[in-house]
Amino acid sequence: MDALIAENIQLFKKQLSDHVTLVAVSKTKPVEDIREAYEAGHRDFGENRIQEMVDKHEELPKDIRWHMIGHVQNNKIKYMASFVNMVHGMDKPKRFKELDKEAAKHDRVIDCLLQVHIAEEESKFGFDYNEAWAFLEDKPTEKYPNLRVRGLMGMATLTDDQARIRNEFKGLRQFYDKVRTELSLKDFNILSMGMSGDYQWAVDEGSNMVRIGSAIFGKRQ
Repeated sequence: MDALIAENIQLFKKQLSDHVTLVAVSKTKPVEDIREAYEAGHRDFGENRIQEMVDKHEELPKDIRWHMIGHVQNNKIKYMASFVNMVHGMDKPKRFKELDKEAAKHDRVIDCLLQVHIAEEESKFGFDYNEAWAFLEDKPTEKYPNLRVRGLMGMATLTDDQARIRNEFKGLRQFYDKVRTELSLKDFNILSMGMSGDYQWAVDEGSNMVRIGSAIFGKRQ
């Protein structure tokens, strides 16, 4: 059993404020590693492939809160709808429509985050700010009764330029504050920004949910 994983979990819990949720990104990692983190008291785990998350869900304790953090494909949503706790990468209206349909089949209300494209890379997914505002202004929780839009998620540009990364996080925080101030959205209180390489800057800029993988589980093979 890898005690280092448990130590890393405890280190992050001490380092992060109580209001910041730690999602341990367990993608590509074996169930033994997840179980080690679980036994250290952790419950929030993130996967970026639906089938891998389904397989792990079947093997591991059922009080784990599974976060789908990768790009979501409509044709695979049905496989996770019975158990997933939160879907982070909701990047198009058709994703919301499909997830709502599948959640209804299981009589569930699934939490989700609207992904906003804040990076300079074209490869990142998400709504731009204008699209995100229009979507949220249209009261999505009323439109999709089996979903609860809890907040926003964004990924910064993959760069060593700290100023650029902080500026991208700052912009999303300002947009998040504007949404909370001007639109009356129930339970809209999560700003998910920051991964292993930039989570400290993200928290400084207002993130209250971080997604940490390699800094907990070690480098992926």
